[in-house]
Amino acid sequence: MNITQIKAAVDAGKSVHWANECYRVHRDTLGEYLITYVLNGSTIGLTDRSGRRLNGAEADFFISVSTRGADGGQGRERREATSKDNPDAGTG
Repeated sequence: MNITQIKAAVDAGKSVHWANECYRVHRDTLGEYLITYVLNGSTIGLTDRSGRRLNGAEADFFISVSTRGADGGQGRERREATSKDNPDAGTG
């Protein structure tokens, strides 16, 4: 995912992560996009100070989708495929 895709997904309320589900990408109350390690709260900006380079490889960012069982209980999370993962995605 590139910077624009990441920001759009966060703004759309999707669960965006970097590397694994422990690193959550979110927007704070000041409008800054951040990567937070949820186990200890350690946080870094999504990009460098220029706002042009991600603090991580594009390929390591992903949207996770929570699946729920028939009883409505919490299920496992899985990565949502992006067009980069499957170049034929979205073509008819």
